[in-house]
Amino acid sequence: MIERVSIDWEDGTVTGRLAQGDGEVGVLLAHGAGAGQDHEWMTYVRDGLARAGHPVLTFNYPYAEAGRRAPNPARILLACHRAALAFFASRVERVVLAGKSMGGRMGSHVAAEGAEVAGVVFYGYPLVGIGKTEPRDVSHLADVKAPLLFVQGTRDRLAPLDLIRPVVDGLPGADLHVVEDGDHSFKVPKRTGRDVWEVLDEVVAVTGQWLAGI
Repeated sequence: MIERVSIDWEDGTVTGRLAQGDGEVGVLLAHGAGAGQDHEWMTYVRDGLARAGHPVLTFNYPYAEAGRRAPNPARILLACHRAALAFFASRVERVVLAGKSMGGRMGSHVAAEGAEVAGVVFYGYPLVGIGKTEPRDVSHLADVKAPLLFVQGTRDRLAPLDLIRPVVDGLPGADLHVVEDGDHSFKVPKRTGRDVWEVLDEVVAVTGQWLAGI
């Protein structure tokens, strides 16, 4: 069952979708820059994690709530993310921050600020910005005191494995799961004989196994 909820943040209200689960570890799943919480990628992962027993909350950042395409400045994204975490933390025993691309990166900053979370999951960490060649500064990740899971595709242009592996290896308690032939959204070529939904089933299963161990 999906419950539609409203989340108040310091400058307004955004909507959320709460998928019920009977586990004590809830997953706050944040969307990426290009699409909001109701995108089929988000709903598929949300529902898969919920079927595995985890309560899952998605939410829109303010720009997505308003139907705009350009993301808000980071300070606004983070303020909204903090509010969603506070809302969810009142409903579950422990919260894991998870997110697709930008959503995962924003979650890591919230965790690095000292928020009490059980873990952070990155679905395609955007290490290299679109149109950029140099990796982003990821020094804040060392301030995250919770376990980290990076799920990265081998064809992800925003996080080439030769750049993301050293980042993961340098972080105590960080794990890396590689999706063979996956791009930034884990889509794979037709030659693999798999579709994106089969790959996302793999992503959900890996996440569930990781959650069981934290």
